[in-house]
Amino acid sequence: MTTREVEVRQATVEDLDLLVPLFDAYRRFYRQPSEPVRARSFLLERFELDQSVIFLAFAGGAVIGFTQLYPSFSSGAMARIFILNDLFVAPEARRRGVGSALLQAAAQYGRRAGALRLVLSTEITNATAQAVYERIGWKRDTVFCVYQLAL
Repeated sequence: MTTREVEVRQATVEDLDLLVPLFDAYRRFYRQPSEPVRARSFLLERFELDQSVIFLAFAGGAVIGFTQLYPSFSSGAMARIFILNDLFVAPEARRRGVGSALLQAAAQYGRRAGALRLVLSTEITNATAQAVYERIGWKRDTVFCVYQLAL
């Protein structure tokens, strides 16, 4: 499979049954429990409230990956940005350009929407994903530290 054999398109609510298993696998990758019913509800709410943009990757008619963008803004730049919160490629489809195709689709969408930038974070140990990001032009932030407060 090459990038040319991968079709990427924006998902709609009608794609929910295709998306849920991938989303659930993504969560399991990050050591979360399998919760397909809850995943379906979460994703349905994102579609119904127009709170995210999801792209699906297909090869040979099968869905093999997805990425999800959440809209946000930069107060300093007074401009729209997107948080690329989720990116997942099915294990059997990895190392074949699927992740790059999804990232390119997200970037094209961001440009069309007039966004200033896309931002993402990944686990420090996820060297494979980091290599993909850097290979296609993403830059690691060397200015800001990320903090979290559990609520």
